[in-house]
Amino acid sequence: MDAIALRLKKEFELKDFQVTNTIELIDAGNTIPFIARYRKEKTGELDDQLLRRFFDRLTYLRNLEERKAEVIRLIDEQEKLTDELRVQIEKAETLQEIEDIYRPYRPKRRTRATVAKEKGLEPLAEIIFAQTITDGNFLAQVESFVDAEKGVESVDDALAGAMDIIAENISDNAEFRKQIRAKTMQKGLITSKAATEEDSVYRLYYDFSEALLKVANHRLLAMNRGEKEELLKVSVSMDEELIHAYLSTELLKKPASVTTEYVELAAKDAYKRLIAPSVENEIRTELTDKAGEEAIKLFSSNLHSLLLQPPIKGAVVLGLDPAYRTGCKIAVVDETGKVLATTVIYCTLEHHDKAQAKKVLTNLIEKYHVDLISIGNGTASKESEIFVADLISELGLDVKYVVVNESGASVYSASELGAAEFPDYDVALRSAVSIARRLQDPLAELVKIDPKSIGVGQYQHDMNQKRLSQALDGVVEDCVNSVGVDLNTASPSLLSHIAGINGTIAKNIVSYREENGKFADRKQLLKVAKLGPKAYEQCAGFLRIPGAKNPLDNTSVHPESYEAAEALAKYTGFSLSELETNKQEFLEKVKAEGTSVLAQKLGIGVPTLKDIVEAVVKPGRDPRDELPKPMLRSDLLSIENLSVGMVLTGTVRNVIDFGAFVDIGVHQDGLVHVSQISNKFIKHPMEALSVGDVVKVKVIDLDVQKKRISLSIKEA
Repeated sequence: MDAIALRLKKEFELKDFQVTNTIELIDAGNTIPFIARYRKEKTGELDDQLLRRFFDRLTYLRNLEERKAEVIRLIDEQEKLTDELRVQIEKAETLQEIEDIYRPYRPKRRTRATVAKEKGLEPLAEIIFAQTITDGNFLAQVESFVDAEKGVESVDDALAGAMDIIAENISDNAEFRKQIRAKTMQKGLITSKAATEEDSVYRLYYDFSEALLKVANHRLLAMNRGEKEELLKVSVSMDEELIHAYLSTELLKKPASVTTEYVELAAKDAYKRLIAPSVENEIRTELTDKAGEEAIKLFSSNLHSLLLQPPIKGAVVLGLDPAYRTGCKIAVVDETGKVLATTVIYCTLEHHDKAQAKKVLTNLIEKYHVDLISIGNGTASKESEIFVADLISELGLDVKYVVVNESGASVYSASELGAAEFPDYDVALRSAVSIARRLQDPLAELVKIDPKSIGVGQYQHDMNQKRLSQALDGVVEDCVNSVGVDLNTASPSLLSHIAGINGTIAKNIVSYREENGKFADRKQLLKVAKLGPKAYEQCAGFLRIPGAKNPLDNTSVHPESYEAAEALAKYTGFSLSELETNKQEFLEKVKAEGTSVLAQKLGIGVPTLKDIVEAVVKPGRDPRDELPKPMLRSDLLSIENLSVGMVLTGTVRNVIDFGAFVDIGVHQDGLVHVSQISNKFIKHPMEALSVGDVVKVKVIDLDVQKKRISLSIKEA
């Protein structure tokens, strides 16, 4: 086992076989969903989230080893590599440590120290730094370095140049930097001051300081953004005396020599001019990266919950994209998401002909037997909701409505994908279709949108965009593969998130379907252009074919396990097609035999056997069907109807670092602060809540003027 594998074993607390097999599977080009689902025996049943963290860490450690080798080569080329230095580099545990070690050897731009060296002052710097002179001959030695031709005009010039060299040498010392960084992290403060006199959303940070060790991620990201917008000045402050004391202990010799005071002055200059700004930069970058990673984790969790919201199947939905001046765009879609009708109504401003709008909407509801109305939560949403609630109440219609998160609908509408899907509709009408379909199948609709445009994050524009995209794409991939897709109806955008399938192959699948008709079995996938054996291995188990001749083609059983599944059915006395209707008897026979014994007889692992058993009794199973459905409404509250003490039911719309926003049926979401979520102590709202959760809440504070609602779950 190599050093990287040993480190991963320790960090993730895994067994030897789990680490070596997982690395082998990753290196063989297998996707995370495939490894998580179909190689459980090899990984010891590691889930997709842990596997993604493992993959990220493996990549980091391999990059670390590459950088070590590169730095060793670069220093060796300068003929300055010693055995001690090689060991120091090889022992480094972070990229930052390696860069600290490499700093003295990195090609430098011209600095005060390099200029001093050009003037021949390096020997003087060595004399001063040695701190061995105790007599009064020191100034005479300094005078010997005065040389007008070299630009050293006086004793003071010579001393200043030598001290610049000493300061840079101190600054380049990797151990000093490591210790100063650690001390600053332990004892330093992050402070922010107003950079403007105008009021802004950053007023809380106009005179703010907090220990670096304690600063909350969301506060750090808020300060960074305020600084970017030139409304705040942010800095790291540290008690300089603590650093001077540390450097004095390390650098100053006892008994003091004539040159000791110069070394002390050089050390102070090194810290103030060279080390402190650099360390501040590094610490702020490190804290921002950490805060960004936590924000990405939170965004990923929210996105995961949003994508896996249960679909409302078999309903005709009317999508309403609210607006004021330009009117509300309407689209009616049938049970399969096919567009039946589109129009525009004007119902949100005082002068609008609301009677005419009601007539149009009623005709659509009656003509197409609309079951649900899906209202976007953007501009004019409240007025649209009031209009719809009044209509339902006045006419006694058997229709419910839901306010859905419309984030990203406009992005999709204006995208190439939106234009290709609906070339005959204008941008606004495409939004209404998206809003309707989000209710029918959130996952299928939301995969068409860049995950960053789906508003369930915090400070997403301030994060490392490449890292954010990787993480969110991973979430989408995990969600799509955990649900599986219908091979005969899935869009290219949905198919492109299936393990082993890229955008080109997804389009080729759809083209093949259009040219040859529906897929009759999974093996036909091998006839699709550019879909070779490796891609087939990765994707086949996640693609479903309802009504296929072989029932296994509509399950999550992988083709490589068909033989075992057929043998299992035969062993229990049933054919594959009889298993769903004889579920109880089949499960009892499996239990009586025992999974370990059965797995051995069938020549497969116990985890694979369990997955096969679960899949064959529920072909076409959608894990989302077991989740609570979204709240349907037929009436409306406004903030003026609320009062402190009221208990309501709401839906969690967004989870953030300090709480969660809950939709309680008024236009403004209420905030449940982290302290009001649970009776037991929780560090983060994610420990108790997810996007889409339906919760009971109590109104504990109201500010109608500022439209702020404070809620409590624990008091409800």
